[in-house]
Amino acid sequence: MAITDKMWEALTTVIKMNDKVERLAEAVKSQQGKIETLTERVIRLETALEIALSRPVMTRTGATQLDERKD
Repeated sequence: MAITDKMWEALTTVIKMNDKVERLAEAVKSQQGKIETLTERVIRLETALEIALSRPVMTRTGATQLDERKD
């Protein structure tokens, strides 16, 4: 009977581990979706920033303002 008990215990352990692995896989899938969404948002922000930085700055008079730093 000791062998049967050990086999039963091993089988129940494997079943429990399988359940945990399935839950973990679902959690990873959910996190992956969130990461992809955040990546898309960062790409959009980077694009907007690059576009904004590539355009000349407009003053209130409408004239373009180039770099007017006084050293």
